[in-house]
Amino acid sequence: MQHLKLTAATLLVLAFVTVAYGQAKETKAPATTKTPAAKSATSAADPAAAELRERRAQARSLLISLSSDARTFNDQTLRARSLARIADALWRVDPEQGRLLFRKAWEAAEVADQESDRKLQEEIRQQQARTGNRSYAINLPPNVRREVIRLAARHDKALGDEFLEKFKAQKAEAATSNPNRLSDALSQRLSVATELLQAGEMERALEFADPALTMVGRETLNFLTHLREKNPTAADARYDAMLASAAANPQSDANTVSLLSSYIFTPHLYVTFTAGGTSTSQMNSDIKAADVTPELRNSFFQAAATILLRPLPQPGQPDQSSSGVDGKFLVIKRLLPFFEQYASADIVESLRGHLNALNSVITDNTRRREDEWVYKGIKPDKPVVEREQTLLDRIDRAKTSAERDSLYIQLAGIAASKADMKAREYASKVEDPEVRKQVQAFFDASLALNSVQKKLTDQALELVYKGELSHLMKTWVLTECAKIILKTDQTKAQELVEEAATEARRIDVSDPNLPRALIAVANAFKVTDAKRVWDATFDAVKAANSAEGFSGEDGEFVLKFSTKGSSSIQNSDVPEFDLEGIFKHLADQDYNRAVELARGFQGEGPRAVATIAIARAVLEPKKTGR
Repeated sequence: MQHLKLTAATLLVLAFVTVAYGQAKETKAPATTKTPAAKSATSAADPAAAELRERRAQARSLLISLSSDARTFNDQTLRARSLARIADALWRVDPEQGRLLFRKAWEAAEVADQESDRKLQEEIRQQQARTGNRSYAINLPPNVRREVIRLAARHDKALGDEFLEKFKAQKAEAATSNPNRLSDALSQRLSVATELLQAGEMERALEFADPALTMVGRETLNFLTHLREKNPTAADARYDAMLASAAANPQSDANTVSLLSSYIFTPHLYVTFTAGGTSTSQMNSDIKAADVTPELRNSFFQAAATILLRPLPQPGQPDQSSSGVDGKFLVIKRLLPFFEQYASADIVESLRGHLNALNSVITDNTRRREDEWVYKGIKPDKPVVEREQTLLDRIDRAKTSAERDSLYIQLAGIAASKADMKAREYASKVEDPEVRKQVQAFFDASLALNSVQKKLTDQALELVYKGELSHLMKTWVLTECAKIILKTDQTKAQELVEEAATEARRIDVSDPNLPRALIAVANAFKVTDAKRVWDATFDAVKAANSAEGFSGEDGEFVLKFSTKGSSSIQNSDVPEFDLEGIFKHLADQDYNRAVELARGFQGEGPRAVATIAIARAVLEPKKTGR
C-alpha cells in the first residue's frame, strides 16, 4: 500500500548517419517535406498512433486548464499538491510550464506546512491536557514541502536543491550537542533521496543523497542499507568513507558507533543509549547481517575502536557526548560479541579493559541491565510465549488496577501483532471502562488488518460480524476477503462485495468515509464484476458531493488510543479508498467517459485528483509485461 507513484521516462534520440566509403565527394539527397496529404496518409496508415497523439494533446490541455483552477484553490495543501502533480505529469511534454508550476506549488506548500504545524502543536497540547501528562498519540500531517521537493527533484536536481535551501533557511536549527542528529534540511534531503531510490531512480537518488552522507544518523544509515540492497558496491564505498569521517570527527561518540554497526550487523535496526534510557527504531521486520567483505568489516572495527577508546572526561569536566558514561558502557557491552568474533585480539583486549574501567563509574542500574534492547538483533528474541508469561506473572504481582490494565494492553498488543484472537480476551480484561472501550476498538481493528494481511479470511470475517469495527473497516475487510477468495469461490466473492456495498451505505451521507467505502467497492468490482465498475464509481461521485472533507486521496486507517499510562497509534495506507487508481482504470477503458465522470465532482480536491489520474493514464508510458 502506498501513496504517490513515481514513473520514469527516457527520451531516446536515434541519429541515422550514412557514410559513403571510397567516394571522392558526398552527395546530399534533397530534403523532403511531408505535405498535408502525406501526413493524412500516414495517419490513415497508423490510426492507433494518430489517436494516441490526439489523446495526449487532450490530456495536456486538460492539465493546463486544471492548473489555472488550482492556482485559486483556497486550501493551500490542495493547491500545492495539485500544482506539483500537474507539473510532474506535464514535464515530459512541457518542462518550462512544469518548472513554473513547481514554483507556484512551493509557495503554497510553505503556507500549508506552517498551518499544519500550528494545528499539530495545538492538538498535542489538548491531548496532554486530557491525559494529565505528556502522553499523546498523534497522526502526523503530510509534509507538503517534501512532496513538492520529491516531485521536482526527479526532473530537475537544481530545482530540488533550490527548494531544499529555502527549506533550510525557513527551519533555523536549534543548537544541539547530539552529533548523531541530522539537521531538518539534511533529513528532508534523505527522505526525498530514499523515495527516489525506492522508485528505481538510483542516479538521481545518489545525487540528492550524497551531500548528506557525510553525517552519521539513522536516516543516512537507513538510506545506505536500502542502497546496498540494490547496489552493494556503491553503498559500501560510501559507508567506508563515512567510517573514516566518523573516526576523524572529535564529536563522534559511542552512539555514533552503535549506529554505524547497524549497517553491517543489524540492518534497519538502530539502537542508541543514554544514562536515562534506550532509543530504538526498527524499520524492517527481518534483521539479517550484511554479507560484507572482511576488509570493510575491519574498517568498522578500527573506526569503532578509535572512537570508543577515547579517554573519559577529567573529573569535574562535563561529558558532552550523547551517550554519557553509562550509554558508552552499554554500547560496548552490546557490540563486544561482534568484536570477539571478528576483530583483532589487541582491539578486543583494549575494549575489555575499557569496559572494566567504565564498570567502576557507572550506576548500579546500568551495571545490572540485561533487558532485550541491550542485545536486540544480537541474541535471539525471547519466544512470544515466554514474553507473555512474564507479563502474566507481573499481573499476578500488580498492586493497582492501572498497573494491571497496562500489562493487559501489552499482552493484547503482542497477540494482535500475530493476528491472534487472544488479543480480544486480553483487551476485555482492562478494568477501566473508558480505557477498555478504546483498546477493544483499537485491537479489533488491528486484528482485522493483520488477518487480511495474512489472508486469514475466516477470522477477518468473524471480526466483521463480532468485532468493534467501523462501517468503513467492515466494508474494506469484506472487499479484501472477496479478492482473496475469488479464485476458489467466485460466487462467495461476489456475495461479499454485495455485502460490502450494503455495509458502506450504513455510513451517514455527510460522512467522507461514505465515498471512500464506495470507492473500495468499485475497486472490488474491477476483479469480481467488471461491468459494474462505472455505476459503482458514479455512486461514489454522488456520495462525495454530499460529504464535506472528502479529498479523494490519503486513504488510510488511523488506529489510536491514549491513556494516562500509555498511548499508541497505527497508520495503514489504504489505496483502495483513493480516486487515483480507479480513475486510471476507467481512463484506460473509456477516456471521454472518465473525463465526464470526473467533472461530476463538485469538490475541488476530488475533481483535481481524478483529472490528474486520467491525464497520467494517457501521458505516462504503459508498463509492458515481461
